[in-house]
Amino acid sequence: MTQRTADELIAILRLQHVPNIGDILAKKLITHCGNPSAIFEDKQRNLLKIDGIGTHTILHLFEKEHLEAAEAEYKYTIENDILCTYFQDATYPNYLKHCIDGPILIFQKGNIGLQQRKIISVVGTRNITSYGMGFCEQFILDIAPLNPIIVSGFAYGVDICVQREAVKQGLQTIGCLAHGLNQMYPKVHAKYQADVLKNGGFYTEFWSTSNPERENFLKRNRIIAGVSEATIVVESAEKGGSLVTADIANSYNRDVFAVPGRTTDKYSLGCNNLIKQQKAHVMTSAADLIYLLNWEVTQKQNKNIQKQLFIELNETEQGIYTYLQNNGKQLLDSIALDCKIPIYKTSSTLLNMEMKGVIRPLPGKLFEAI
Repeated sequence: MTQRTADELIAILRLQHVPNIGDILAKKLITHCGNPSAIFEDKQRNLLKIDGIGTHTILHLFEKEHLEAAEAEYKYTIENDILCTYFQDATYPNYLKHCIDGPILIFQKGNIGLQQRKIISVVGTRNITSYGMGFCEQFILDIAPLNPIIVSGFAYGVDICVQREAVKQGLQTIGCLAHGLNQMYPKVHAKYQADVLKNGGFYTEFWSTSNPERENFLKRNRIIAGVSEATIVVESAEKGGSLVTADIANSYNRDVFAVPGRTTDKYSLGCNNLIKQQKAHVMTSAADLIYLLNWEVTQKQNKNIQKQLFIELNETEQGIYTYLQNNGKQLLDSIALDCKIPIYKTSSTLLNMEMKGVIRPLPGKLFEAI
C-alpha cells in the first residue's frame, strides 16, 4: 500500500480546501505540476497556462488559511485513525479511478478490501415499502454465495435495509457518507455503525468540518455510482436522489438495474420510468444481475446456493427438472417444446434453476439436471 508522507497529504488537503477548485481542475493542476506539493512551489504565471485556471483562483490558491485548515484536518485524521486514500494510490477504488470527477482524496474507516471483488451499489427511496424490504432481503440472500461488496448511502429506507441485510449475511458493505467521519447521519443509524465497520466501513470525501448539507448528498451520489460496476435502484418515486445516482452511473457507462413495480405504486414510478426509458435493465431477481454482468457461478457456489437459499421449485421449474431427470441432457428448444413453455420463459426459468443449483448448462445449448 502506498504510504503518503505528511507533507504530501497536507498538500492534497490544501488543494482540496481551495474554493473553485473541484476534482477535475485539481487533477489538471496535479498533472501539470507532477504532484500536489509542486503546485504550491510553481510560479503563478505557469499555473495560469492551465485551461480553467484564472487569476482569481490562483490568488486563492496561495492563501495561508488553506494550509492551516489542511494541517488541522490532517491532524484530525491521524488522531482518529482515518485512512486518506489519494486517487493515484493502488488502494483507491479501481472503478472510481476511471471517473473524471472522482474525488482526489477519500477518507475511510473500517475493514475495506476491494481487490478482485465484485462490487455493486444498491439505492432507493427513504420511504421503503414492504415490497422493497422483501426484495432487498431476498436479493442479498440470493447473491451472498458470490460474496460481493454491497455499497449504499447508509441513509433511511433502502440504504440501511440492504446494508443491514449484507451484515447479516456476512458480506462486506460500504456506506458512502455526505459528511465528515466525526459524526453519523441520520443519528439513529449510529447503532449500526460498529457492525458496518467490522464488515466493511465508510467512505467520504468530506472533511470533519462538513455537515450533512443537501448538496453534499447529491455530490456523494457520484461516489456510490462510481465505486461499483453496477447500480441497482430498488424503489423510487418519480423524482429522487436514487434516480440521480442512476443517471450518474449511466454517464460512467456502468450497468443500471431497476426493480419494476405496479404502475399504481408511487415508489415504483421512478424504477418503471428508468426501464421504460431504457436507462436500466429490468431486475426481478439476483439471477438477472448475475447473467447480465456475466459473473461466473462456480459449481461450489451453485451447491451453496442450492443448500442455503433455494428449498422449493415453482410449478414450471419442477416440471422442467422432472423432464430433465427423466430424459437426460436436452436442448433448450426441446425443453420448451416438450414442456409446452414459451421459449423466452424457458430461457429465464433455466437461468433461475441454474442459480438454484438444480441444473447445469452444457456446450451446445444443452442442459442437464444435477
